Amino acid sequence: MSSRISTLAQKVKDHPDDSFYKFALALEMLKIGETSKARVLFEAIRNSDPDYVGVYYHLAKLYEGLDENKKALDTYKEGIKVAEAQNDNHTKSELSGALLNLEIEMDEQS
Repeated sequence: MSSRISTLAQKVKDHPDDSFYKFALALEMLKIGETSKARVLFEAIRNSDPDYVGVYYHLAKLYEGLDENKKALDTYKEGIKVAEAQNDNHTKSELSGALLNLEIEMDEQS
């Protein structure tokens, strides 16, 4: 385990309600292929801090990578609603683009 991961894991332990540390640790887990650990962290953020808008894109992408496209679609849509409520047009645009790409990909496969 890298020192960065160790440091972030300790931060999560010390600050269990801080979504930023969980998010950063989840991204590090993805980098080393620990998809299931990243998923647990991302889902924990979404469930405990649904206004943490950054989690939706990464969680949906993770679902896509696991061929859980229905969950990915729902997560993108949920994130778009959160971004709209926060007037975060940049994030809304990113989520909308990713949603559209997944919908097109799914149409092509059917």
